[in-house]
Amino acid sequence: MKNHQFQYLKNIIKTLLYKPVTCSLITVAALFIISFTIIVKKDPLPVADKNNGGLFLPGNFKAVVVVDSLEGGARHLAVNGNGDIYVKLRFPDSIGGNVALRDTNHDGKADIIKKFADYEDKGSYGTAMRVHKGYLYFSSQINVYRVKLNPQTLVPDGKLELIVHDIHPEHEHDAKPIAFDNKGNMYVAFGAPSNACQVQNRVPGSMGIKGCPLLTDYGGIWRFDEAKPNQLQKDGMRYATGLRSVVAMDWNTTDSCLYVVAHGRDDLRLQFPKKFSAWQSAVLPAEEFLKIKEGTDAGWPYYYYDPIKKKKLLNPEYGGDGKKAGNGAKYAQPIMAFQAHWAPNDLLFYTGNQFPERYKNGAFIAFHGSTNRSPYPQAGFFVCFVPFKNGKPVGSWEIFADGFTGRTTVISVSDAVYRPMGVSMGPDGSLYVSDTEKGKVWRIFYQGDKTKFTSAQLAKMELRKKLPGFKIPDVMRNNLMTGMLTGGAKIYATYCVNCHQKDGKGDGNLFPPLGGSEWVTGGKFMEKEPAIRVLLNGLEGPVKVKNKPYNSVMPKHDFLSDTQIAQVLTYIRNNFGNNSSLVSTLEVKKVRAELKVK
Repeated sequence: MKNHQFQYLKNIIKTLLYKPVTCSLITVAALFIISFTIIVKKDPLPVADKNNGGLFLPGNFKAVVVVDSLEGGARHLAVNGNGDIYVKLRFPDSIGGNVALRDTNHDGKADIIKKFADYEDKGSYGTAMRVHKGYLYFSSQINVYRVKLNPQTLVPDGKLELIVHDIHPEHEHDAKPIAFDNKGNMYVAFGAPSNACQVQNRVPGSMGIKGCPLLTDYGGIWRFDEAKPNQLQKDGMRYATGLRSVVAMDWNTTDSCLYVVAHGRDDLRLQFPKKFSAWQSAVLPAEEFLKIKEGTDAGWPYYYYDPIKKKKLLNPEYGGDGKKAGNGAKYAQPIMAFQAHWAPNDLLFYTGNQFPERYKNGAFIAFHGSTNRSPYPQAGFFVCFVPFKNGKPVGSWEIFADGFTGRTTVISVSDAVYRPMGVSMGPDGSLYVSDTEKGKVWRIFYQGDKTKFTSAQLAKMELRKKLPGFKIPDVMRNNLMTGMLTGGAKIYATYCVNCHQKDGKGDGNLFPPLGGSEWVTGGKFMEKEPAIRVLLNGLEGPVKVKNKPYNSVMPKHDFLSDTQIAQVLTYIRNNFGNNSSLVSTLEVKKVRAELKVK
């Protein structure tokens, strides 16, 4: 409705209140109210794509692809009250780190796409994107920004404000998700640059540091003033601790409380092969759905949650063996536990009315999919729904949207065509989902009589839990490497495949590809020494591989013999599209001596 129409309506109301009422005036008012109703009538739902954009959805839920691909991929997204969509790019460029989308003809497809926000620290891991009180908030790896939204323009034209700055350098688990309560506070997660606070991060056998010093500045959630500019971490209050990595976080307005779905630790077998099997490493620990109150301690780095034994157990870095419970019971317990390594990357409590009533106030979770369940199939890659009642989950979790990977079994992460990352609710109650791989965005809505939605419409989705991407793998039957590997290939499958994947393509985010990597082949000089040095010394990001940034930790593999290092490097340099010369035991021995590595 135009401004002059609002003014006209206000004038009529004033006249009705303060002047004698006549039949003609009532008639005019009635006609205007009718026209007002027509003008503000909601846009009709778009025509769904014939195959729902490749998604499997329950019952009469439908989907339309808003945009098929965004240059730079996508992480989180937010939808404004007028339907404009704002997406955090996975790989920002010099034009901007965000992109704005608008659908002008109401067919569900974005027909205006504009990049914006050329801030300095546009790393590939910053993820937050939220609309709050007329502002667009978003994060990089070290900063949280906001900019005032102008209803007259698609791209925000206000001044970019720095709200929170992290003085620490970029590191793994540095996502900076945000959430808001109803009292002017903003919550920001600070991930820990470590797997389990070891003396040497991700070095096999390295023990954990007692009284983990990382918990002073990392591994928790801090509360800040949502409107105060230029805050540092010290200006906030540590609200919760014991959380290694949080990306999925939201405020639940029904019980006025913060919730997260936290990432569990990695690599139990690689770190302690005598205590944990490959199967245990694939299915442990759980991704924890936690209710967060002031002072909550979830137990990291000392404890992890075992979804099979259904209790917190002592981490091996602190003397655990997969059985010892220690003092695990005294730490915050999950309200629901999900399978290991599913990577929960966004959380949304649904407050809309477009979906059937059972979805009201429930939780949607975007699982980005695993990278380190080898030698078993990778899993996750879907949007989950958890029904809630009175601030508590009701029953089990449900598959709400599936089909992102384009296949039944995912062996390497790169096999997945799409990977869900962010979820957001539109003004009409539609659910929007973003994908990291191609930058695809879907809009999901419900067609039909919402009052006739029953559990029967969920039955087909429940059957999908039997697929490899959802079920707990069988120890022998689902082991993809059984009886297949010897020599360098076996060493690769044992120590490298969890990060770099079976096909050597990495995960495209934290772990780089090996095929065509200058770190592997030695670039144009075909040198072997850089690769040998990386295995012996390890490597910590940020680094660039094939001109793309990565920020994780490559642990030392100096515990391998010279022959083993030669074998695995020869395997890598002659697979995944590489065609380089072999590495000899003598070459490894020479570099080891130069580095004075035992």
